[in-house]
Amino acid sequence: MADNKGVLAPANPEESEKFPGDVHWYDLPDDDADPEEAELQGQAARTEDGPGHDEDVPPPGEESIPGGTRLQRVIRKTTSLLRRSAAVALLLVVWETLPRLGVVDRVFLPPLSEVLGAWYELILRGELGEHVGASLGRSLAGFALAIVTVIPLGLLIGWYKPVADFLTPLLELFRNTSAVALLPVFTLILGLGETAKITFVLYACAWPILLNTISGVKTVDALLIKSARSMGLGPLRLFQKVILPAAVPTIFTGVRLAGAYSILVLLFAEMVGAKAGLGYLINAAQFNFRIPDMYAGIITISLLGLLFNQLLVTLERRFSTWRIT
Repeated sequence: MADNKGVLAPANPEESEKFPGDVHWYDLPDDDADPEEAELQGQAARTEDGPGHDEDVPPPGEESIPGGTRLQRVIRKTTSLLRRSAAVALLLVVWETLPRLGVVDRVFLPPLSEVLGAWYELILRGELGEHVGASLGRSLAGFALAIVTVIPLGLLIGWYKPVADFLTPLLELFRNTSAVALLPVFTLILGLGETAKITFVLYACAWPILLNTISGVKTVDALLIKSARSMGLGPLRLFQKVILPAAVPTIFTGVRLAGAYSILVLLFAEMVGAKAGLGYLINAAQFNFRIPDMYAGIITISLLGLLFNQLLVTLERRFSTWRIT
């Protein structure tokens, strides 16, 4: 009994069986656990996650910068631009080279450098700006009038069958008549002033807008129309919410074609009785044998058409944002 003095016997006999030799670190509270064992267990867990797992996770505040992705995007855009402009660059090189080699007569086809020099001189004298302003004013006036008057007419013809049946024979008669062939008629009736030129542009721009508007309305998905009617949409709401939005892409196709026509057909009108304009510049340069000036006017028309078309493409994307591409 003296040997057991100061030793407390366990209350539970089972605990006395495993005390003191069977006590492990995981049976103790967290504060008493062996830190070396915990570290060894953590290393084992990291090994199971795979080598280099910790290295893949950047420390806080040091996120990776996608510089490589930006560089690849720039390279792709540059490559695409070079690929699309390769044919134009080849044409310009051929234009510069063939007259200098004597393959073609440089009197009638001057090298590109001479044409650009003449173009620059026209700009410095202010002559080119005057002609461009006159042509753009007439072209935009006729083009805008065509949009305002023809798109509602096309929507009406495409949506209401009695109107289409009444006007279709007349439309078929005039749409197969060239606008250039009717230029003398416009000149005789409306004279040589601005009214004849703007009306001529209006007539030429009307047909692509009108035909594409009618086609856009008539080709709307019939199932889409039936679904809208089953939801209780009336004729006016159906036209506003379904027909018109679905026809917008086709209408804009006609508008883009009309934009090109507004500049091209104007040249013919400006060659008759005009005192300013790109058509007048080209015609006067030809008669006075100023061949570089003539080509400078042609290049200006091409650039205007390109810029005009790009503007219409941008507007089409703006008004067709609902489309899934």
